[in-house]
Amino acid sequence: NKIGKSLSNTENIEEVKLDNLHVSKGWFDSSVSLGEPGFEDRETIANGLNVAAKSGFTAIALQPNSYPIIDNQSQINFVKSKANGFATELFPIGALTKGSEGKDMAELFDMKNSGAVAFGDYNTSLDNANLLKIALQYVQDFDGLVIAFAQDSNIKGNGVANEGVVSTRLGLKGIPNLAEELQIARNLFLLEYSGGKLHIPTISTAKSVELIKEAKAKGLNVTCSVAVHHLVLTDEKLENFDTRFKVSPPLRTETDRKALLAGILDNTIDMITTDHNPIDIEHKKMEFDLAKNGTIGLESAFGVLLTVLPLEKIIEKLTAGKTTFCPEISGESQTIAEGKKANFSLFNPEGKSIFTNENILSKSKNS
Repeated sequence: NKIGKSLSNTENIEEVKLDNLHVSKGWFDSSVSLGEPGFEDRETIANGLNVAAKSGFTAIALQPNSYPIIDNQSQINFVKSKANGFATELFPIGALTKGSEGKDMAELFDMKNSGAVAFGDYNTSLDNANLLKIALQYVQDFDGLVIAFAQDSNIKGNGVANEGVVSTRLGLKGIPNLAEELQIARNLFLLEYSGGKLHIPTISTAKSVELIKEAKAKGLNVTCSVAVHHLVLTDEKLENFDTRFKVSPPLRTETDRKALLAGILDNTIDMITTDHNPIDIEHKKMEFDLAKNGTIGLESAFGVLLTVLPLEKIIEKLTAGKTTFCPEISGESQTIAEGKKANFSLFNPEGKSIFTNENILSKSKNS
């Protein structure tokens, strides 16, 4: 319960002594998929929380893309009951619409009362603008947070990769930047009209950064995240049709990647997520058009980020999400002080390791 130098360990408490050991506020990942219930072969909640703890994350927000979809009070209670007793806390995200089908609004108030920290349909754009408008208005009664994935399904069509030189050369159906940017522009107009709190996850284009920067300058209550892989990889990785790099939104160009990094540095982008999404090999190692989107990212995130961003900015963006998703508890749990419950991450920024399938703790190895 004390902070200081050369403290006496009179109670023989276990000590952690490692070279170059650093400490920060606990890391929070705003987008993690774990599979359970329904897809336990991909990942379980128990193992997923152990993976998160190994990776330095003291808390994660769990996406609702299980089977069944987490769209009601009982499903929120189920995943929370599975998360008791682990070093990493689990905060569930409830689906915004029933079954994440985009037709009818889910039981948002009941899920909020059971512990849901936000509402969104994972990697599914809500094409019904009126439904998003109503949701933004409705959640204001209980200070709820709406997550709106930005990818216009009609413009995306059957696209599987970023529309550009690489997709044309490889003969892959393209997803234009416009699919994301048009949806973001629409959602920001709706936010300006309706009020409320909006989070735009995993943005991937330079124009998206500009749109959100302009919205923040106007005073709109909007936050956004970027996935680790969009900060370090581009669509050039698709040259060998390697489905490990098939993600949603797709990997973009070097111009977009640099704009995303700039958005981190000037704080347009609020947080970094791993967008951890375990996919079993049967659904990943197949023809590119048919392979599922997604990559795991928890275990590699910190080391990869050190190659593109300064340490201080990495820590800032790995800890910022809890303020957005859990404002009622973030102040208490994010404080390192005497007498407070320990909630911090330990790391060595100069540590070296080789990331191989053999040392991946996640049940799925799609990295």
